Amino acid sequence: MSPDSQDRNSPRLLDQVRELIRIRHYSIRTEQAYVQWIKRFILFHDKRHPLELGADEVTAFLSHLAVKRNVAASTQNQALNAILFLYRDVLTCKLPWLDGVQRAKKPQRLPVVLTRDEVRALLAQMQGTTWLMAALVYGGGLRLLECLRLRVKGIDFQYRQLVIRDAKGQKDRITLLPQNLFEPLRDHLVRVRALHESDLRAHSEVRILPPQPIFPIKTITQRTS
Repeated sequence: MSPDSQDRNSPRLLDQVRELIRIRHYSIRTEQAYVQWIKRFILFHDKRHPLELGADEVTAFLSHLAVKRNVAASTQNQALNAILFLYRDVLTCKLPWLDGVQRAKKPQRLPVVLTRDEVRALLAQMQGTTWLMAALVYGGGLRLLECLRLRVKGIDFQYRQLVIRDAKGQKDRITLLPQNLFEPLRDHLVRVRALHESDLRAHSEVRILPPQPIFPIKTITQRTS
């Protein structure tokens, strides 16, 4: 199928990419990364439509990233994932050469893990909301975005656990809630609730708000400023 055969009134290609990513509830970071890589892929080939390109052009772009730009293997693979998403999901092309494109191999390195004493020393330099967030990340094994998205319904004091919704891979998971964080977390929830009620009183209109994270940006900036 050629680009000329497409409906000229259809959304622009990058808008189609954004729309499909949002329909599938991918993270905003994934959307930004995929759109940026697809744009760079098209510009690299002098703005030719992706339907005019093939395996050689994809390989040339990935080689350019590795050789000229000296990007890491993970970055190169992210670019490839964006291109595969474009062809398979947005343009719905069933092209055999897609499976033949080689992925970059990541070097095997052991992760850097802080010792307990190092974690204690790090937390000792923090206070307030930032301390609580860091303690939850380390004590509960949360990713940073999981912590930022944590909601009241995801906190289970009775079973000492946190329910993480839409975690990596769009899957829910359960992790532990350290008992020494019960009291500071309850105190934090009281403050967040008071802030939420204050915001409601400040607006005359009555409206239904979506579930809010327990670490709203307003609270974080107030505590860290």
